[in-house]
Amino acid sequence: MRWGRHLPRASWGPGLGRTLQSADERTPFLIYRQWLLKGKCPRGTSWAFLRHHGNSTGSGHLPGRRGQLFRGISTAESIQQHRKNLAEWFSRLPREERQFGPTFALDTVHVDPVIRESTPDELLRPAAELALDHQPPLASLPPLALSQLFDPDACGRRVQTVVLYGTVGTGKSTLVRKMVLDWCYGRLPAFELLIPFSCEDLSSLGPAPASLCQLVAQHYTPLKEILPLMPEAGSRLLFVLHGLEWLNLDFRLAGTGLCSDPKQPITPAAIIVNLLRKYMLPEASILVTTRPSAIGRIPSKYVGRYGEICGFSDTNLQKLYFQLRLNQPDCGQGAGISATPAQRDNLVQMLSRNLEGHHQIAAACFLPSYCWLVCATLHFLHAPTPAGQTLTSIYTSFLRLNFSGEMLHSTDSSKLSLMAYAARTMGKLAYDGVASRKTYFSEEDVRGCLEAGIKTEEEFQLLHVFRRDALRFFLAPCVEPGHSGTFVFTVPAMQEYLAALYIVLGLRKTTLQRVGKEVTEVLGRVGEDVSLVLGIVAKLLPLRILPLLFNLLKVVPKVFGRVVGKSREAVAQAMVLEMFREEDYYNDDVLDQMGASILGVEGPRRHPDEPPDDEVFELFPMFMGGLLSAYNRSVLAQLGCPIKNLDALENAQAIKKKLGKLGRQVLPPSELLDHLFFHYEFQNQHFSAEVLSSLRQLNLAGVRMTPLKCTVVATVLGSGRHTLDEVNLGFCQLDSAGLRTLTPVLLRARKLGLQLNNLGPQACRDLRDLLLHNQCQITTLRLSNNPLTAEGVALLVEGLAGNASLTHLSLLHTDLGDEGLELLAAQLQRNQGLQELNVAYNGAGDTAALALAKAAWEHPSLELLHLYFNELSSEGRQVLRDLGAATEGRARVVVSLTEGTAVSEYWSVILSEIQRNLHSWDRGRVRRHLEMLLRDLEDSRGATLNPWRKAQLLRVEGEVRALLEQLGGPGS
Repeated sequence: MRWGRHLPRASWGPGLGRTLQSADERTPFLIYRQWLLKGKCPRGTSWAFLRHHGNSTGSGHLPGRRGQLFRGISTAESIQQHRKNLAEWFSRLPREERQFGPTFALDTVHVDPVIRESTPDELLRPAAELALDHQPPLASLPPLALSQLFDPDACGRRVQTVVLYGTVGTGKSTLVRKMVLDWCYGRLPAFELLIPFSCEDLSSLGPAPASLCQLVAQHYTPLKEILPLMPEAGSRLLFVLHGLEWLNLDFRLAGTGLCSDPKQPITPAAIIVNLLRKYMLPEASILVTTRPSAIGRIPSKYVGRYGEICGFSDTNLQKLYFQLRLNQPDCGQGAGISATPAQRDNLVQMLSRNLEGHHQIAAACFLPSYCWLVCATLHFLHAPTPAGQTLTSIYTSFLRLNFSGEMLHSTDSSKLSLMAYAARTMGKLAYDGVASRKTYFSEEDVRGCLEAGIKTEEEFQLLHVFRRDALRFFLAPCVEPGHSGTFVFTVPAMQEYLAALYIVLGLRKTTLQRVGKEVTEVLGRVGEDVSLVLGIVAKLLPLRILPLLFNLLKVVPKVFGRVVGKSREAVAQAMVLEMFREEDYYNDDVLDQMGASILGVEGPRRHPDEPPDDEVFELFPMFMGGLLSAYNRSVLAQLGCPIKNLDALENAQAIKKKLGKLGRQVLPPSELLDHLFFHYEFQNQHFSAEVLSSLRQLNLAGVRMTPLKCTVVATVLGSGRHTLDEVNLGFCQLDSAGLRTLTPVLLRARKLGLQLNNLGPQACRDLRDLLLHNQCQITTLRLSNNPLTAEGVALLVEGLAGNASLTHLSLLHTDLGDEGLELLAAQLQRNQGLQELNVAYNGAGDTAALALAKAAWEHPSLELLHLYFNELSSEGRQVLRDLGAATEGRARVVVSLTEGTAVSEYWSVILSEIQRNLHSWDRGRVRRHLEMLLRDLEDSRGATLNPWRKAQLLRVEGEVRALLEQLGGPGS
């Protein structure tokens, strides 16, 4: 049985006890849910409710004898061992679930999807209505709780067989898991024995005869001793038959004979038929789960209640799910990056606001499986990323968890996988949308892609099954204003993933390829016929040229087939064109776009009357690269969508060739990060090293470097060997953890810009280690506009003392104060290679500035010291000028825009620094310093008679006045 793959269709949270809760058992669930979401749960009942919420127990019990049947010591031990084995089996988590935290387990808080009781008449609705129309439960038909499934029906008749049906992703498997675990932990007292069967497992047994007792004993060894007691268990025995669509049941007596003996060997399908007929073990209770297309395989007269699983049709259920999922403690604490409870709460709040204001994401989260995908994506974006996990692997794993092993139709001889059919149909629709830059599809668009090429009755039957079972999983009705009657992909990224899958699988055929296949077949047939004739003639006439013609006719079809069958160039062309679209430049990087689509945009939104922005499909090339990685290809093979190794190699070579031609152009920072993210998704270090070998400047200025983005850059570029001339990470919101992650890249940089990053003293510890590393190549380090303080400089000078590569260091506006400058003055001689030091705008006074200036004049290599914009008096500035003039051949100290009666040759450097930081610095303080500089200029102009110098001074005065006007100060 393969229960583990369905796990993501549910959610749980911490704190579930394994004992029954008696307090407030009958309080309605909706009241508790509202209390929980509003934070008003009464004292003493909140956790009791959470532990008990969703249990399959209830006040109503099944009719029948209440005495315990399995009283003997040996039978009781067998039942207990059976419970233990089931609990261990059904509690196993796939790797995709373990990423949510070490405390995440199935026996914790669970959110049930909505179950609506339906009638056989509703099941006969046309398929077109069932495909995409999911109305909320009617007021006259309230949702069913699990504890009510076997309650008497409206006429008071006993219900023994319940059929739960729902499309892919609605949570059928999770409900089964939950019921089984509830029984294992004693929370399902109405049943003394529960026996679950996977219909997929039963179908794999084929027509080989076996009795019900043999099947039970084979699957559940501890139950061997109590098999003779099964007929006496009555309604207290519950069979759970999961995935009925796997079995082809025949209820005709001519097809399946009657059998009432559980020991009689018959086919597994015949056993299920006789159980459902109530001919075998007529008193037993049966729960069946199935996809909608297989409901008709059980005649309605054998079904006591139908229940449609409607997913999270209530937004409050979605919010509760996200609360429980996203508040789990992170795994991977050793990575040094962990989301705090406040950060997790902030994510939940932003997501809740977006669910309320953005109706399309709420429509997508109608399916619990998509709630899992949203959580997994947010976990990927904001939590420590497990090694090797990529966005493509999340989507591929998501599809495996929902479609692995699923066939489109069990009775179809082709045994076509459901995912392969979806890739062919939904992939075509998705790619057509990407190619035409649209995300909204009319009914005609959808029908055209679904019905393309369908000619036979069997193909129409497969389409009918797909529409009922899986179409709603991929498409949802658009609920945005102005787009009524159209459809969108359930989440936007799924469109790009399916479009990429459609291309990578080679499903998109050009006209030449489509015609070429037919031509190749014709040439092959003609060649065989002509070859036969030539072979006969060659035997009768001694013509030497005939064997040559015979061989040529064999070769031509093969060569022509290879020429028209190559699709690797199409893959590379489609990917590179989408990645390097010029109209997409200057967008946010793709990771920020994903986060905004899930969490919403904080701040003012675009007015509805404004024209919409052009659709951007930047994930499409990322997914194409990711799908070619070894891991994703292996998972796709499990889904019935194999990509051959040779095809993947040819595609990679074609992509490398295209990227080599177009990848040398200078990209904006956000687009450069997208380019690196493509390589991260591709997961091929050798490929990335060759393609990025020409990259010399890494300019990511202004890109918000989250832990994930730091991991992406470090993974892609960290293993390279060539030197990076410049790495610009200015205004990237970097922190100490980000610096540690990026260390392999920073070691290869010659010029390193870390300005405007809010790096504090803790970051200086990492910078010290970076400067002391034996592979450090940094010559220029810009740390301006970071609150390093004197505490941080004390660590930084340790790195300066042991570093031999650094020549230019900028500590502009780093809150050093007098203490910081004095530390630099005392330790400056320990570094022998520094040539330029900028400590401007640090609030230092005359004494500290003079001490540092003297240390600079005594330094063997220092050539330039920036001290302007410090709190220097007029006398202090004059002393520094006089001493500087007396120390010819030593470091020059820049304290103003003037040098004596002339303009300083560094005036443009000073004013450009002010211009860059004009709006981030303290306006009043900047205005005061500019006014001081202006007075220096005016004094120097009045003290010189040289007309050339006067003109230069007037020009610089004009520049200063212009800056003052921008600050709102007096221009003269």
